[in-house]
Amino acid sequence: MDLSIIIVNWKSVAYLEKCLVSVFANTAGVGFEVIVVDNASFDGSGEMIARLYPQVKFVQSEYNLGFAGANNLGFGHSSGHALLFLNPDTEVTGSAVATLLDVLERKPDAGIVGAKLLNSDGTVQTSCIQRFPSIVNQAIDSDVLRNAFPKLHVWGTWPLLEKQTGPVSVEVISGACMMARRSAFEQVGLFSTDYFMYSEDVDLCYKFHRTGFKNFYVDEAKVVHHGGGSTSTNGQSHFSTVVMRESLLRFFTLRRGRFYAAAYRVSVVVMSTVRCAILATGLLLIRDRDIRNALSRWGAILRWGIGIDAVKSVSSARMG
Repeated sequence: MDLSIIIVNWKSVAYLEKCLVSVFANTAGVGFEVIVVDNASFDGSGEMIARLYPQVKFVQSEYNLGFAGANNLGFGHSSGHALLFLNPDTEVTGSAVATLLDVLERKPDAGIVGAKLLNSDGTVQTSCIQRFPSIVNQAIDSDVLRNAFPKLHVWGTWPLLEKQTGPVSVEVISGACMMARRSAFEQVGLFSTDYFMYSEDVDLCYKFHRTGFKNFYVDEAKVVHHGGGSTSTNGQSHFSTVVMRESLLRFFTLRRGRFYAAAYRVSVVVMSTVRCAILATGLLLIRDRDIRNALSRWGAILRWGIGIDAVKSVSSARMG
């Protein structure tokens, strides 16, 4: 078997069906299998697969194992010498899968290879590659600065802004679409289950990097990532925003040490306090819904930073 495509589903059956349509329509010449793990959402995905794609291996998890745990479970049911971890809210296009597989096979030092991710409207999704997180790039991360200085070294997104003629070595590949060699994935110890949601892909890229592998961005391979399809239905205010900070804190604790993680948390408190003050002032001058929403979001981040919401947010994720 050339390739095992592993998809973790959580309340995304409509996206999942479109994803499977695109996979089977755009994998000519590739020997592959598909494993779908339903992460205890029981959303009818099993019935849909049995009806439309009986060749797909469906694994029903009785518990929400998180992104890492569910992908590791899918890996346990796979047999391909290459692995493609694919979000259910993606659609592969053209020869993207074959192109990624070709790069992986041609580059023995490749850890992870990833595609150019496109938004639903066809624009480039800049989150498909990035630098490893640091206090600096997290503190200054904002749409204003990214738009003003798109090639700034701290973002690590410059390959997206220039036409590439071959694979480019980058630090982080998005977990929405990442391909790895089976033997290398086993060598680095699979996905780390220290995370429940977010930063698992960053951590995996870091483990490959630390082991001596390189992670490659492949401009020629294009995958549409509708984004947010698996998390937008949870109905929890600022859930993703807070859990993302929790996961980054865990990454810094595991990979940079407790002192660095503590410094990161302090930086979050400082930056969120500043932003809340600016947004509150703006709201007094302009009664704008976007400003109000941004203030609410940064207020949630501030509460997490001082230790109010962290445990509740992660517990909610596990219960969901």
